[in-house]
Amino acid sequence: MNINFCKITALAITALVAVALQADAADQYPSRPIRLIVPSGAGGNTDVFARVVADKLKEPLGQSVIVDNRPGASGIVGSDIVAKATPDGYTLLMAFPSHPVNPSLYANMPYDTLKDFAPITMVTSVTAVLAINAKLPVKSVKELIALGLQKPGGLAHGVTGRGSLGYLCAQLFESLTGVRLLEVAYKGAPQFMTALISGELQLIFVPPVVALPQMQAGRIRVLGVSSKNRLVIMPEVPTIAEAGVPGYEVTGWNGILAPAKTPRAVVDRLNREIVKVLHTPEVQADVAAQGIETIGNTPEEFGRIMQADIQKWSKLIKGARTAVDK
Repeated sequence: MNINFCKITALAITALVAVALQADAADQYPSRPIRLIVPSGAGGNTDVFARVVADKLKEPLGQSVIVDNRPGASGIVGSDIVAKATPDGYTLLMAFPSHPVNPSLYANMPYDTLKDFAPITMVTSVTAVLAINAKLPVKSVKELIALGLQKPGGLAHGVTGRGSLGYLCAQLFESLTGVRLLEVAYKGAPQFMTALISGELQLIFVPPVVALPQMQAGRIRVLGVSSKNRLVIMPEVPTIAEAGVPGYEVTGWNGILAPAKTPRAVVDRLNREIVKVLHTPEVQADVAAQGIETIGNTPEEFGRIMQADIQKWSKLIKGARTAVDK
């Protein structure tokens, strides 16, 4: 009896000491620079948002936040580094739209998309616009669908990779309309925008800020936006749902994650400071000008959105095609 009591007491003391040490570490956090891994190349939307947040966090955290670009395998390379990092708050991930999609595309993931990460907050909600070559004899989404259904060979569209926002938009468009879309891969939005203007492609799903200058110049025609609501920077453009595809809605996100088992006090500190940054008028105005919305939610809310998105895209992608391995 005494031996059991001693064991229980020892375990209780060990647990209390661990909690105390964790709390003490959190109180001193951060005591050195933080690395924010971006699993894509420099210059894209995710990279830009990461650098804005990193710069604005220097003052409240009292430490530098260093952006580290680690592109590869639809974001898996960079994400894996964070999943396997020490859970102390000094290695973070700026995830992008492919993060909840990858489990449905790749049979052998090096990490568990939910279990190996601690959500901190969603940074932005991103959308895309459906754009076509201006010379195409189509002026609405309904007319595009009619044209596509007349072409059993399909309509060519450009993507920057499986799991990208444009890829998801095309998958759902095919599923809801029956129009076949032929996927053509490009390195980035500038390349497939050039291909659209030249007539090499018939349509693309692209960030609003990329499409706007070409739309204003009359080189392309924007038929709809993928989000639930119209965009402030393109108020005249209807949503794809209201333009003829009921139920159509695709939005991606950028969000910050930490390795699983990161101390809750550290997660809360990061959440608090990042949300403050996202709610500053300067950041909100800059992001809104790109047709994007800042979010800044709780770790729990972000976690639920991640889980819902994994299930949503799994159902769509696995129902449409067989998952591929890396």
